[in-house]
Amino acid sequence: HFTKLLFYTNSMATEGVSRKPILEMVQAESADESCVTYVMHDEDHTLGNSLCYMIMKNPEVEFCGYSITHSSESKINFRIQTKGGLPAIEPFRRGLTELNDLCQHVLNTFEMSVKAYEQQSFEDMV
Repeated sequence: HFTKLLFYTNSMATEGVSRKPILEMVQAESADESCVTYVMHDEDHTLGNSLCYMIMKNPEVEFCGYSITHSSESKINFRIQTKGGLPAIEPFRRGLTELNDLCQHVLNTFEMSVKAYEQQSFEDMV
């Protein structure tokens, strides 16, 4: 037996249209919270590999890995196992937050570089 939790987007759904979950948490009923599989819909290796890297930096994580069930499906199975009874949701949230912060830093740095380049190009033209 498995326990399944579903998470949906906050976007407004049209009446009568079923909403597709973006994240499922799948866990054996006898298992503790330190070993969980998350199913992320509409995702692929881009998020899977990056998030796995961020989560594995946590010394309390014993195992983190992901798989794509089939190349025609756009979902990944993401497994986390922690040490010392730490709930797997904690490093999952932390990894998502740190990955988001990293991506925001890269975006900000890129945008500043583009502005500097455009400013320099404009000054060279004048």
